[in-house]
Amino acid sequence: MIGLLGMVKVDLCIEIVRTSTTRLSSLSQISAEAILSVLTQHFTEVHITVVDTSLDLEALVGRLPDLVFLGMNFVPLKLDAGPENSDGIWVTDYLDENGIAYTGSGQIAHELAVNKALAKQCVMAAGLNTSPFLTIEQGQPLLESNISLGYPVFIKPLDRGGGLGIDCDSVALNFDKLSVKVQAIADNHQSDSIIEEYLPGREFSVSLLKDLQSGTLQALPVELIAPADKFGVRMLSKQVKSLDAEKVKPVVDENLKEQLNNLAVNVFNALGGRDYGRIDIRLDRFGVAHFLEANLMPSLMSGYGSFPKSCALNIGMDYEQMILSIVQLGLRRNFEANSHETDHNTMTNSDKPVFAV
Repeated sequence: MIGLLGMVKVDLCIEIVRTSTTRLSSLSQISAEAILSVLTQHFTEVHITVVDTSLDLEALVGRLPDLVFLGMNFVPLKLDAGPENSDGIWVTDYLDENGIAYTGSGQIAHELAVNKALAKQCVMAAGLNTSPFLTIEQGQPLLESNISLGYPVFIKPLDRGGGLGIDCDSVALNFDKLSVKVQAIADNHQSDSIIEEYLPGREFSVSLLKDLQSGTLQALPVELIAPADKFGVRMLSKQVKSLDAEKVKPVVDENLKEQLNNLAVNVFNALGGRDYGRIDIRLDRFGVAHFLEANLMPSLMSGYGSFPKSCALNIGMDYEQMILSIVQLGLRRNFEANSHETDHNTMTNSDKPVFAV
């Protein structure tokens, strides 16, 4: 059986882990099946595992997979719990405690990325550009005197991804519109709100993927052009993302590309990102790049989303190569951290995964 890089299939067990709880999932069933299709060509044992409870997580660790391909962050201990509170288990932390290797970043980085305010605070502390902001908790009395930002402002859920809660009402020109949107986010998404001074410029996404040969981060920028809404505003709303309706264009201006890439790499490092992720950026009215938010577990659906498209447009990397790179990075890190031999390390050199350095 021919597998990884033309060799015999590598004798390792990989579990692709996702959750059926939509608001906590970073990996759809369609994405998981696409990843499964790739990995079964290269590894002897690959499964999709749904983790919805602590018992599911315990069972996963009990099977001792060689690598978890991570598609979720958090397992709630109560039905309505989420990453915004402590009533649950961070998957990466649990895997670390039990010595199970996984793809991508660790717990601290994911905690920062999931909470948009924490991410922006970290970025500001590193001296990097991001728009001024404030947060409004659910049920918190909202007074006009509390708003220290200049209008227009942009309002979105504090800890939801995928464009959830973003629509034509997200840009507010006055306090009344702001109040209505904050209440809608609390009612419809059970989330606190983050309010930012609106950035009117072009929007970009910079995918980051560590190069297997050099170990350096490759910055892969693309411009995202959403359809204009009824007010003429272009934003990546839930509807736009669901329909994959935004245009994705390569960045050809070298000065702009350098500005975007430098900001993205510095933000990724400030957050403690590892191996791969995505940094979203928007320009202000002067053309200066500002950090919007980070996604350290971006969508990996084939032909969809900015991460696969960034890889294809910038370095000609196809879907199979992208998935294998993410897996090899996780395997190599684990291999290097465990220099003593394990049962799986009794394979011949030709049978082991290639850890390019």
